[in-house]
Amino acid sequence: MALAGFSTIANAEDIKVTTVKYAGPYPMQQPFMVDETDVNARKYSAETLIDTPLPLKDVFASSHADLRGNDGITIPKSDADNALHLLGFTLQNNRYGKVKLTVDGLKKYHLFVDGVKAGPDSLALEPGTHEVVIKALTAKNVAEKVKINVGSRHDGLLKLTDAGQGRNFLLTDVLHGKRFSDVSISADGKYIITDYSDTKPGGSTEYTVVISELKTGRIIAQGQESWQWMPRSAKYYYFRERTEGRELVTVDPLTGVEQVLASNLPEGRAVLSPTEDYLIYMMRQEGPKERKDVYEILEPDDRQPGWRNRSYLAKYDLKSHVLQQLTFGYRNMYLNDISQDGKYILFSVSTSRLTARPTTLQSVYRMDVNTLQTEKLVDGDGFLAGGSFSPDGKQVLFQGSPEAFNGIGKNVKPDQIPSMYDYQLYVMEVADKTMKPLTKYFNPNVTDVEWSTADGNIYFMAENKDSVSLYRMEPQTWEIHQINVPEELLKSFEVASHAPEMVFCGQGTKNSDRIYSLNLKDDSYCLVDDLSHEILKGVKLGECVTWNFVNSRGDTIYGRYYLPADFDSNRQYPMVVDYYGGCSPTSRTFESRYPQHVYASMGYVVYVVNPSGATGFGQEFAARHVNTAGKGVAEDIIEGVKKFTSEHPFVNPKKIGCIGASYGGFMTQYLQTQTDIFAAAISHAGISDHTSYWGEGYWGYSYSEVSMAGSYPWTRKDLFVDQSPLFNADKIHTPLLFLHGSADTNVPVGESIQMFTALKLLGRPTAFVVVDGQNHHILDYEKRVRWQNTIFAWFQKWLQDDDSWWEALYPDKTL
Repeated sequence: MALAGFSTIANAEDIKVTTVKYAGPYPMQQPFMVDETDVNARKYSAETLIDTPLPLKDVFASSHADLRGNDGITIPKSDADNALHLLGFTLQNNRYGKVKLTVDGLKKYHLFVDGVKAGPDSLALEPGTHEVVIKALTAKNVAEKVKINVGSRHDGLLKLTDAGQGRNFLLTDVLHGKRFSDVSISADGKYIITDYSDTKPGGSTEYTVVISELKTGRIIAQGQESWQWMPRSAKYYYFRERTEGRELVTVDPLTGVEQVLASNLPEGRAVLSPTEDYLIYMMRQEGPKERKDVYEILEPDDRQPGWRNRSYLAKYDLKSHVLQQLTFGYRNMYLNDISQDGKYILFSVSTSRLTARPTTLQSVYRMDVNTLQTEKLVDGDGFLAGGSFSPDGKQVLFQGSPEAFNGIGKNVKPDQIPSMYDYQLYVMEVADKTMKPLTKYFNPNVTDVEWSTADGNIYFMAENKDSVSLYRMEPQTWEIHQINVPEELLKSFEVASHAPEMVFCGQGTKNSDRIYSLNLKDDSYCLVDDLSHEILKGVKLGECVTWNFVNSRGDTIYGRYYLPADFDSNRQYPMVVDYYGGCSPTSRTFESRYPQHVYASMGYVVYVVNPSGATGFGQEFAARHVNTAGKGVAEDIIEGVKKFTSEHPFVNPKKIGCIGASYGGFMTQYLQTQTDIFAAAISHAGISDHTSYWGEGYWGYSYSEVSMAGSYPWTRKDLFVDQSPLFNADKIHTPLLFLHGSADTNVPVGESIQMFTALKLLGRPTAFVVVDGQNHHILDYEKRVRWQNTIFAWFQKWLQDDDSWWEALYPDKTL
């Protein structure tokens, strides 16, 4: 709907601009003529004054005047010999299109769109809210009248808006701006270190570390170093490279006084002990080399760069400056934790065995770092994910899948195998090695855990359906309580080691990053830093609404949907369906590689569904991912889409698209063999043939330990062949786009190649876009922008019946 002052003329594709913001006049005087010509032998002309730089964006300031005129807008006179004027208006389009902008009545002007000089004809506008500025040059006492028209060949493409109404949420809002990468709290709970990343247009990123006072927000220090808090004292430390070697430096945040604790330190990753008197190094030993031209591969993982290298542990004493090797062998050894008294370390040793599931086993040891006396706590368990000491060192808290410790934490049906990615908590009494499962009947999936030395409680984050929530476990009773915090999705947290304080970072479906402090005595929280406020400044977002349904099996399937900001319930919108990749739910994150609010701003309803097999909904639900090869998952998605469209008449049931990556890319392909409800589909890095992926991807066979537990191509043809989209390609009629990084080591690009080849031979509508040099994720800035635009263009072509963006990106090259 046009604003007051804007009117749409008879042709719906042509809009007359009748109101603009105005800034000026800016008097321009003739410069002193030192010479008759410039360095390029050109004589002076008043017309060159049009090139004088002006702050274009300032024209949209609310203090500037509005000029109106239905039959043309009159630019004020100036008594200067020449004057510049700025005319500005805001143009919004929710899909790509070519626009013709005509400016009549001005003798000399320049046109700018989003700060970039442009020509008036065939402006190619990507979806968004665009600031259009006309910089005009007028002569003395001349009041010129200008007529401005904006036209497009597509009905409903354009809308003139007022900048004060808010703009659409764009891909650039996801890519640009400041974000948190980490936050940590000092031992006394008085200070925090915040790591920021700030990405500029074009992709350059600046990294900044800030130390601030928690209660006041006062900045103490700022830099680019990797700063960390000392475990006990209220100081921070970092490693500094000097000509004579590496130094360990501590800094007092109050005074800024530095102290060098150690010099000439060895290279490598090191952890400072809680007693602050030694470092544990994770040293690397390079393995045997092969020729680069003709070489032997020892086992599947040997294809990975650096796989032959091994890690071992060493202790560096800060007083004696002696480096003592703690472990020796051909297997990898990893530090898990250091006890609070500094006496013991907890470490694990990894052993490969390819002939049985799981193919990698972990043994866990406790070592006295003074005597090197060692005892084995866990012998060859392949379902562990980490371990840490209790504050008194008498217990060890383990994180692992339900099958850990001979399945004592398993809670699934008799015929089910649990998901290895559904993490549980266990506690061991070190004295007698007895184990106790702590989360066997707790549905959320534990993601990060910390046993507090300040109050003795265990704090952890867990996938709670499609959220990530914060919990407290009391070791006296092992009872679990959720801590109510203001964010739907926690990203990280840290507890002060000697104070009842926590800091955490989170976001939600309608806000980006925020940092809070939490008082652990009364669970009161306080906002510390709100990056979301700046990221969303001037942005209008549509609603995000929770929508769950009960499937035909009687299960509640959770989901949500996003609406365009200018949603009209009397219209019908195309819809994009998004679902999980791997085993994780599609969480309530604000920004992702499939940003739902960006799709909504382009005129789509976005339906996010978390079907069977996702973690965070309980062990039995997550176990449905195992040995189903997508069957139940697809049924939930299809059923959900059909129920959603039947209950929401604002969705056009003939214009529904779907998208997924990795396992979600496989699901995209598989869905098209099962249903015809989709009008367009996109598979990024999707698996087309379980048999080829199983053997070719770096983690193909090991991921199959999760998804195809105990099953192999030679034992379960029904899963590996019959459930593979490639062997059902003839059933696909949906226009299907394949996207893939050429250097993908997780799902090799051949998975898309063979499926694309099949559909081309079948004469089905398809396209294949390769992103050169990119792996499983598209990380390069410019390539990611084109990758995202490729996705948007495919949906615009098939769901909005407009192929102009696709043709602009990939013009017809019929050979």
